[in-house]
Amino acid sequence: MLIMKIKYLLWGLSVFFIFWCNASFSQSYGLAFYSHEVVQDQRTGLDLSPGKTLCFDNDFELSFDLTFLPARKDYFGYIVRFVDSNNENIDLIYDKDPHEKNHFRLIMGDRFSKIAFNIPQNVLFSSWNTIKFKFDYARKILRVSYGSFSSETSLMVKKNDCFKILFGANEYQGFKTTDVPPMKIRNIHIAEDGTEKFSWQLDEYDGIVAREMLHGKNGAVVKPRWIKKLHYEWELLQSAVVDGAASVAFDAKNEIVHVVAADSLLSYEVRSGRVDHIAYLSGKQNMLRGNQSVFDPQHNQLLNFYMDQKIVSAFNPESKSWSSNFDLNTPITDFWQFNKFYSVGDTSLYMVGGYGHFFYKNVIQRYHFPARKWEKVDVSGDAIIPRYLAALGSTGNGAYILGGYGSSTGQQLLNPRNLYDLLYFDVKKRTIKKIYELPVKEEHFVFANSLVINEKEGTYYGLIFPKHKFKSHLQLIEGSLTKPEFKLMGSLIPYTFHDINSFADLFYCAESKRFIAVTLFWDENNRTKVEIYALNSPPIGVNAEVVLPSEMNYGYMIVGLLLLLGIAGFFIYSRKQQQKPAEQPVLPVVLKDLSPESKSGIFLFGDMQVFDKDGQEITRQFTPLIKELFLVILLYTIRWERGISSEKLKELLWFDKSEESARNNRSVNIAKLKNILEKIDNCSVSKETGYWRFNCDFENTYVDYYHYFSIIKEKKKLNKEKILALAALIKRGSFLPNANYEWMDHFKAEISNEIIDTYLHFTHSVSIADDPELLIELANYIFYFDSVNEEAMTIKCKALAYMGKHSQSKNTYESFCKEYRLLYNDDFDKSFNTVLSTEPSV
Repeated sequence: MLIMKIKYLLWGLSVFFIFWCNASFSQSYGLAFYSHEVVQDQRTGLDLSPGKTLCFDNDFELSFDLTFLPARKDYFGYIVRFVDSNNENIDLIYDKDPHEKNHFRLIMGDRFSKIAFNIPQNVLFSSWNTIKFKFDYARKILRVSYGSFSSETSLMVKKNDCFKILFGANEYQGFKTTDVPPMKIRNIHIAEDGTEKFSWQLDEYDGIVAREMLHGKNGAVVKPRWIKKLHYEWELLQSAVVDGAASVAFDAKNEIVHVVAADSLLSYEVRSGRVDHIAYLSGKQNMLRGNQSVFDPQHNQLLNFYMDQKIVSAFNPESKSWSSNFDLNTPITDFWQFNKFYSVGDTSLYMVGGYGHFFYKNVIQRYHFPARKWEKVDVSGDAIIPRYLAALGSTGNGAYILGGYGSSTGQQLLNPRNLYDLLYFDVKKRTIKKIYELPVKEEHFVFANSLVINEKEGTYYGLIFPKHKFKSHLQLIEGSLTKPEFKLMGSLIPYTFHDINSFADLFYCAESKRFIAVTLFWDENNRTKVEIYALNSPPIGVNAEVVLPSEMNYGYMIVGLLLLLGIAGFFIYSRKQQQKPAEQPVLPVVLKDLSPESKSGIFLFGDMQVFDKDGQEITRQFTPLIKELFLVILLYTIRWERGISSEKLKELLWFDKSEESARNNRSVNIAKLKNILEKIDNCSVSKETGYWRFNCDFENTYVDYYHYFSIIKEKKKLNKEKILALAALIKRGSFLPNANYEWMDHFKAEISNEIIDTYLHFTHSVSIADDPELLIELANYIFYFDSVNEEAMTIKCKALAYMGKHSQSKNTYESFCKEYRLLYNDDFDKSFNTVLSTEPSV
């Protein structure tokens, strides 16, 4: 009876643990496939068993989830291909033939089978669909099913058969193909006789390895496009330099970003990636600084305007000309960084706020297109504090206005400040209503020009950045239209901000389900640098886990897992005690690197992040000086194991101060630093034997630099586990990339060299035949720090060639040669064949 109770308890805990894990990781993941939008050798493929086959003694079933990427130019190709030991192929393809009712078709050898089905487009593009293949050895049939659809066909199969299973593009023997539909897949499962045998979730964030969760039978991916990364990391789509003070507009229906330059129009089509340059036949436009552009969806027309001259110019794509030009002989604008929107309801363009000549503005101006009339809009209701650098998002009846920078009087000299109020401007009623004010306690920020409004969900998206930094970053936020709250989403976008020289905007592609961010920077040569970025929707939050499960450090998961293992161990031990009359020696099981639940942590790889004992990020409590003081003490303590002297601190931080002034500055800032560190478990700063030291319980507070240093100190004791742990550290990014202190240069150089040396040292202990995938991954990590490392290139080329991926091996060599030429202005002196024939050092 006791044993039965333990069984039920164990089962219940297992169900709870699985449910908790699923809830914790239910974010966007999977593998997206590059398709016909790129050239053939850039398309995505997945091989479930690189260099091998998968063999089955009994009936087996393969299932996977599938959806299609919307708004692509072509839909045709191989979804999955099975090749048995007799070189007989079974293919599921997508056939776009409009005359066919069923577009998913099964091919057996060189003929179509009777199995064909369809998934409605509104389902195929918006949700995951599970497709199953059941290989029945006894009945010699293959059953394919999707939803309520199920169909069978005869199949000549035998037990103990082996299969090559390939998704998308592949280079396998005589079955090579580059025809790939623009699809996404995830959750590949193979069960044999009803018991799960293999599982590839495809929840990776980066890399070319598709991890198999049950037995480590990892798959290999060519040209991967990991969905998790697409939903977290902004992708640079286009970068260009154009003439004049350019401005940007967005055609939401056709998903086209228009950059209006002085001599031409640059149009970027998000769906296809196509770029069009249209030179003006009407002559050069006088692009006055402060001009803005907007797209009129009613008349499908691109507009450029300059508020000070009250001129709206329309572009005619047929004649490639503008309807009017601006007068160059005019004072500099009075309306920098104003907001605007086109109102379909009254066919008008509205402009709000701005800054010029030491005054912030709160005026709302309107241009009525039918009457060609400009007017100031008198509004009632709540007041608008004069501002610029606000964000605006339009709705059917008006617009939301959020935040900015300004002052109550409008005068720049009288207490200017950051604003965080959310207002709603009703176009018909001409009223302003204040909805709430955001409670911002840490680093202050302003906004890019536009908000993306989702009235159905009651949310908005915007881009924020600190206005006091030149080398700044844009951060996407998601907020509520009714509650004063917001959260950070996705990675950072680099943004050079110099007030009136810079401009940033945010748009949304409803069909492609992508956010588009555009940054503009005007230089003294009257040229504008344009960068266009994209992020898939829905975005992943900054505090969400986006890295590999091997990198995760969730206390609750560890506690739950240990609880399950403990109960299971007790159950097994009890049974063995009943079965064995004699007492046997028990070997202890050592669980390494599993510490009690810890929420505090200090991350230095990637942008610096600090979390307190409650798991809350407190990075913004570090002022620039306290941050540098903290870093210098921490690094000198861990690296040199003694700390840093007061004299050295003065030399680095207060070299321009007298002894007394430096001492006072040090005392004040050390006290401030101590107050911050009190919020972290068991971390403090103290002076011992003449040196300032960073004291920390590294077992309970995670410090990535400490763990990095622990790994590289023992190169002679490296194993695969430690190498992967090092990889997990550097996946966050390079070491403190935005901390540009002269004293830190040698730390950064040393870290780069040590990581390269550590990886190369480990490769000497691994045979290509034993683990080619790992060697490829290590070579890629080395390239991250040294793009022309010859040994890494040799390792990768030889490993790819060993796996039969000869074209990828050649591409790796050619890319290396190009990089080598750019860096040294000289040709690499070894041929591809020489590289492959080099005596391996691994």
